[in-house]
Amino acid sequence: MTATTTLIARALLLDMDSTIVNSEAVVERCWRRWAAEQGLSADDVLQVVHGRQGWATMAALLPDRPMELNMADNRRMLAQETSDTEGVVPVPGAPAFMAALAGLPHALVTSADIALSDARMEAAGLPMPAVRITAESVSASKPDPEGFLKGAAELGFAPADCLVFEDSEAGIAAGRDAGMRVVGVGDRAAAHAPTAHVRDLNGIRIEALPDGAIAVHVTN
Repeated sequence: MTATTTLIARALLLDMDSTIVNSEAVVERCWRRWAAEQGLSADDVLQVVHGRQGWATMAALLPDRPMELNMADNRRMLAQETSDTEGVVPVPGAPAFMAALAGLPHALVTSADIALSDARMEAAGLPMPAVRITAESVSASKPDPEGFLKGAAELGFAPADCLVFEDSEAGIAAGRDAGMRVVGVGDRAAAHAPTAHVRDLNGIRIEALPDGAIAVHVTN
């Protein structure tokens, strides 16, 4: 049996990877290589990589490793991921979802940098929101809420008026700590207590209300 929940917001803040863009194949290729270089279990690495900037994942996995090595590896891996778009596709329902947001307040809030977000959104055939918060925009990686708070500020809305779309534990925690409600997208998100959950974006219907608010109908 399906059930529909309706959430009312003034602005929507969208994660990119695994939320609107399926880049799992690239992420797995790049991080399996890095795990092998470090002598780590690739499966263990892939459990914690989602949602964070690369250097933050490395610091969590290798807490005693000098940060300058993490930053150097982060730059190298960003270049690899930017040049590798094989298998990058939209999450099911993402094209219609993004089309429904045209003209409504929304922003991309991603741990990717500008070049990587450009490459992946283009590869997935999705329009880039006019407001974008990337790795260059923040001093702290998710699960820190800085990115979502900056996205809300850029759009001119209070955190409580914003609704986050996220797939990862780090991203859901960041949205929640920013004082926002969170729609979890995908199987991974279900385990981290989002406000509402969908398997993919086919479960979302966007309705622009007469007072300028946005009704987000979530069906699962």
